Amino acid sequence: MDVKGKRVYVGLSGGVDSAVSAALLKEAGASAVGVFIKGWYPPGMPCTWAADRRDAMRVAARLGIPFTTLDASLEYKQGVIDYLLTEYKAGRTPNPDVMCNREVKFGAFYRYAKEKGADYIATGHYARISGGALLRGLDPEKDQSYFLWAVPDEAIARTLFPVGDLHKDEVRRFAKRFDLPVAGKRDSQGICFLGNISVEDFLLKEFGAAPGRAVDGAGREIGTHDGATLHTLGARIALTDAEPGPWYVVRKDMGRNELVVSKEPARCRDMRAIHLTQTNWLGDIGDGEYEAQYRYHGPVIRGVLSVRDHTFTPHEPTEPLAQGQSLVLYQGERCLGGGIML
Repeated sequence: MDVKGKRVYVGLSGGVDSAVSAALLKEAGASAVGVFIKGWYPPGMPCTWAADRRDAMRVAARLGIPFTTLDASLEYKQGVIDYLLTEYKAGRTPNPDVMCNREVKFGAFYRYAKEKGADYIATGHYARISGGALLRGLDPEKDQSYFLWAVPDEAIARTLFPVGDLHKDEVRRFAKRFDLPVAGKRDSQGICFLGNISVEDFLLKEFGAAPGRAVDGAGREIGTHDGATLHTLGARIALTDAEPGPWYVVRKDMGRNELVVSKEPARCRDMRAIHLTQTNWLGDIGDGEYEAQYRYHGPVIRGVLSVRDHTFTPHEPTEPLAQGQSLVLYQGERCLGGGIML
């Protein structure tokens, strides 16, 4: 896409991907503006936002582009954090990065840039856009289209993903070529906008420990856990007063604060319809056979979508599916949207 002379607001997170995105846009002749999006941060927990903002500011200074900060803490608290806590409390497994993209990066940030007269926004996501369609990122190890299924069509049409056609090692090389101050910075491992805080630590702080029984499929007590809310279906778990594992969560009883565990991951389920809520379709999509992913970097399965019934029926058995996670549909490289599994 020719961006020469176009006004592009770039979300600068303080990381390498967004920094290279801004550098590539400036090199292509765009009138780039760097924007650090300030989210909500849990009181009393370590967070890197101040350091990340400083890094983002240094990148903007190195590139000689304007820099500003957007306070999206309200949108983040209401649209991401409150949602995350409500879902975990109900025993489901939410995907905060999906809501972060919908409510913050392609919600509050998109609206802000539009009000300021931007032609486009840009982020460091590994995804591509062609002819208005959202495509997987070229690097299969970094592809982030799975997290973008809930972004409205309007925002997709005015978004640029400058690193979507690159592999991560190429992005690192560009960072060095542009002499960016974050060229050697490691990737963040935490959830969106919480820096390096793990979901487990955040939930433990919010909910506290609530010891309960861990039992096997026959109801025999195996040991104890620190709270059913803190653990997700299919994940490995460290039990107290239990024989050596590994142990996996195969069912949850939130009312009794009890986990059913097994030394092997839960077996494949049957092939009944997967019911979806909060569906968002990118472009026109009708009933038919499509590919789908039910977790990030998970296997690609095939099945039949019924748009009216909000269901997807897989052709082959799947792993046990975690309520609250996203089912994302694809047609080849194109992301068609998706929904949240019930």
